[in-house]
Amino acid sequence: MAADEMVVGLDIGTSKVTAVIAEPQANGLPEIIGLGTAPSSGLRRGVVINIEATLRSVVDAIEAAEQMAGREVKRVISGIAGSHVSGLNSSGVVAVTSRGREITEADVARVIENARAVSIPMDREILHVIPRNFVIDEQGGIKNPLDMIGVRLEVEVHMITGSVTAAQNLIKCVNRAGFEIQQVVFNSIAASEAVLSRDEQELGVVLVDIGGGTTNVMVYQDGAPYHSFVLPVGGSQVTGDLSIMLKTSTESAEKIKRDDGCAYMALVEDGEPVLVPGVGGRPPMQCTRSQICEIVQPRMTEIFSLVRERLDRQRMLDRVAGGLVLTGGGALLPGVVELGQDIFDLGGRIGLPGRYGGLVDKYQSPQYATAVGLVLHAMREGVATGGSSKERRGAGLKGLKRWVKHFF
Repeated sequence: MAADEMVVGLDIGTSKVTAVIAEPQANGLPEIIGLGTAPSSGLRRGVVINIEATLRSVVDAIEAAEQMAGREVKRVISGIAGSHVSGLNSSGVVAVTSRGREITEADVARVIENARAVSIPMDREILHVIPRNFVIDEQGGIKNPLDMIGVRLEVEVHMITGSVTAAQNLIKCVNRAGFEIQQVVFNSIAASEAVLSRDEQELGVVLVDIGGGTTNVMVYQDGAPYHSFVLPVGGSQVTGDLSIMLKTSTESAEKIKRDDGCAYMALVEDGEPVLVPGVGGRPPMQCTRSQICEIVQPRMTEIFSLVRERLDRQRMLDRVAGGLVLTGGGALLPGVVELGQDIFDLGGRIGLPGRYGGLVDKYQSPQYATAVGLVLHAMREGVATGGSSKERRGAGLKGLKRWVKHFF
């Protein structure tokens, strides 16, 4: 299979960069044949602050995935996050002009284009326009208006916007690393594709993606995104707290967090010992797992409380019968589900990517949700097969039409 017939998801995170290589199968699902990761030091809270360091991490992660897959990567689908990303809802309306008043794909495209005509600051750009609900002649609740008859077509959309310069710096890093970006996708959109079920999206669900430097939140209602935002806090703050309180290096604190950390004191047994490496030749010290939890739980509580506060402002939690889904590297911390259930007063679970074939044992982890979701998103939007730059520029409109057909 040629390189153009594969798709590559690139998750450029604050703490690590992940690359996933997949080949489309006959059933439309990906077979994941390569996965590579590399430590990331060129980002802060999801935004590039050092281009050279970031591009080195990108190269290392993609090369590791290439070696596993035995393929050469030329183009990638990249995720984007950071507190500069935010969501807003908008609506649009057009008259149906076709003969017989039958609604066509052109009408759907026009009304969505009308909905995106909102005033945003010059330093921001629209990343996604996602149709949520259509109204035909004041009849609402229509998910797919194609081929229906009407005079007036309205649409409600959820739009994701982000900083122009943040996106440009991200693209520059990948280009300087020797790869072309086919599409930039908000991380929460990608993670949703990988870990949320259709039923959860219909019932209403809160997806909380806990990364190293950011926590991405997306609320689904009636099968489509309704609210989204990014908080500039994540798992690296937990690591920093441990490093300071235990007087050890960041590397040692990260290992302690992974091996012995817990976010919910009720799950910790009294007296479990933990060895903390010293710094600068000092001897190691010993503490207990409950003492570590006393450091970890308050920070995780703060993160969840910030999320809940934002959701409470919009009265979101009353309409999410599907509960809470936690994903990202921060979801690996024991006790996060129990803590989340307490704070949000919702049922919760860890969001794992589905079993799509290939290296299932390697990518079945919440830390790979975004990278796997980028592959799924690209395949659904028809970006996987490459094509000329002109063809790729025209993929946006086709992607919107496919979104309507896929979700509704």
